[in-house]
Amino acid sequence: MAGLSVSVHSEISEIPCAHWNALLTREDNPFVDWRFLAALEQSGSASPESGWMACHFAVRRGTELVAVAPAYIKDGSDGDFSRDWEWAAAAERARIPYYPKLVVGIPFTPVSGRRILFASGVSSSEQASILELIVAAARELMRRHGLGTVQVLFSNAQQNAQLVEQGLCARIDFQYHFVNPGYLRTEDFYARFSSKRRNVLRREIAAPQAQGVEIRTLRYEELARNLDEYGRLAHALHRATVDKLVGGRRWLNQEFYSQLFATMPQPLELVLAKKDGQVVAGAFNVAGAGRLFGRYWGCLAEFPFLHFNVCLYHSIAECIARGTSVFEGGAGGEHKISRGFEPTETYSAHAFAHPEFGKALRNHLVQETANRRAAIAAWRQNEAVLKPWIP
Repeated sequence: MAGLSVSVHSEISEIPCAHWNALLTREDNPFVDWRFLAALEQSGSASPESGWMACHFAVRRGTELVAVAPAYIKDGSDGDFSRDWEWAAAAERARIPYYPKLVVGIPFTPVSGRRILFASGVSSSEQASILELIVAAARELMRRHGLGTVQVLFSNAQQNAQLVEQGLCARIDFQYHFVNPGYLRTEDFYARFSSKRRNVLRREIAAPQAQGVEIRTLRYEELARNLDEYGRLAHALHRATVDKLVGGRRWLNQEFYSQLFATMPQPLELVLAKKDGQVVAGAFNVAGAGRLFGRYWGCLAEFPFLHFNVCLYHSIAECIARGTSVFEGGAGGEHKISRGFEPTETYSAHAFAHPEFGKALRNHLVQETANRRAAIAAWRQNEAVLKPWIP
């Protein structure tokens, strides 16, 4: 690790945007872009007041920035999608401190990808040294601030394996993604289903037209005509859903959307449903290289099957038309399976301050991982009996 040093930053603005974004590759999703993180922090959506105290890691070789990792200290688990409430409850019963915790990840964004961004040209051996340095710094923060756990959330498989080599323990979960093997048209996709299921899907897909509702996607070329207006609309749609939920969280405020649409509009998309020229529903999507990410939806008027069309069917058709490989529709939602989505593994890595509690959770994770992999394998075996798509 000669020549490498690590620093911790309480604001994303302490690291220049150009330096951070120089570490991005084409495969990285837009959520690790400096501008996305800055919009979260500078709007107050992810701030100490909202329970996200930034402590981003930066690794330098001399004065050259060679790696960064977005990280936050949190007093709870809302908004990080770690699904660790049972762990926290078990620790509380045993009178073992669990919170605060250190989260390496993206606030409110359960999207997988690199969590440690390396400069191009950094060798695999130096990557290991950098990871060792970051993990050591995270453990020191855990010791210094009395944190109960360190979590690296939604890393990709390669980085998760590297973190396990550094002594963290792995956890596997899954989301539901639409995976496009290269369909030439939407009918090729739906032809894979049984006749009965295909008829159900067609009835749902046909509902908006019968209701006089038109659905279309607005991308950068159209959004750029009035970014402020569309940023306000995206927030209004988001709030329309959150305000209907019991205990709904207003995590993302108007300032976040306004700043994001102003500073990083290129990958943003709005799926809008209109009736008689008026917006009745919409979804906020973000496009990456070969992937489409569904983030939030909202409706201002209720119509049967409108949610499925705005959030699922329309974007599936868009992905097929554009040749997009994967559509990630967000966390949760087993209803997506019957509509063409498939379970896909997600990864996280964990370290625990309390040795015996950590040992117990490591043992638990071995069984949990086996159970989750068995569930995915069973689904794939059942899926294999469906009619295959042959180009």
